[in-house]
Amino acid sequence: MATLTGLTKGGLAWEPRFVTAIDKDTCLGCGRCFKVCGRNVLMLQPMNEFGEFIDEDDDDDIERQVMTVANPENCIGCEACARICPKKCHTHEPLPA
Repeated sequence: MATLTGLTKGGLAWEPRFVTAIDKDTCLGCGRCFKVCGRNVLMLQPMNEFGEFIDEDDDDDIERQVMTVANPENCIGCEACARICPKKCHTHEPLPA
C-alpha cells in the first residue's frame, strides 16, 4: 500500500503524522495544544486522584484535568499540538501502510 505524502509550498516532500495518544501522566492540562488545534481533535478530560477518567458531573472527585484525543478522525497530521506542548506528551504516527 502507498504511503500518504504531500508537498510543501516549496516542493519538498512531507508525510503527515497523526496524533494517536497523549501521556496522561505527563500532561499538565494547560490547554495549549487544544488552542492551537483548529480541527476539534482534543478535549480536556477530568481525572480523579487514582488517575482514572471520570464524568464531569462528579465535581467532588475531580483532581485535575488532562488532554485526551477525542476525535482522532479529525486530525490532519500537522503536529502543531506536539510542537506547542511544554511536556512533549503527544504521540504521532503516519497512517499505517
